[in-house]
Amino acid sequence: MSARLPLGGMLADPAMAGAYLVDQREQEAYAEAAAMLGFAAAAVDFSGCQDKADALCRFARALRFPEWFGHNWDALADCLSDLSWMPADGYLLLLTGTDAWRRTDRESFDITLEVLEQAAEGWKAERVPFWALVLVDDPFAA
Repeated sequence: MSARLPLGGMLADPAMAGAYLVDQREQEAYAEAAAMLGFAAAAVDFSGCQDKADALCRFARALRFPEWFGHNWDALADCLSDLSWMPADGYLLLLTGTDAWRRTDRESFDITLEVLEQAAEGWKAERVPFWALVLVDDPFAA
């Protein structure tokens, strides 16, 4: 992400939105910028997460998924591409505590990133910014 573009301007641009690894020290700045833009923001804490089922439950809780959520990758993609129960000018997901989960179940973590990126692509067609930021100690080491 470009340091030359102000954070709010960057977040408001659907063309730039997507799934990214970012420095966890920037969490507050992203949350504040999203709030100023009228975005719906949610933190999804993956501390202690061990597998796909647990990860999907954490998404469902944090984003208040509807009862029809099927607890599988397709259902996650469906919910992330809908979000009608939380209308907003844009969306910011802050994924925290992912280190242990990435080590114990890298496949599920990678699939999650793919689903998040696909959701961002879908929202771009609607001209709505959708950001999924994985907060890590060192984004270049992951």
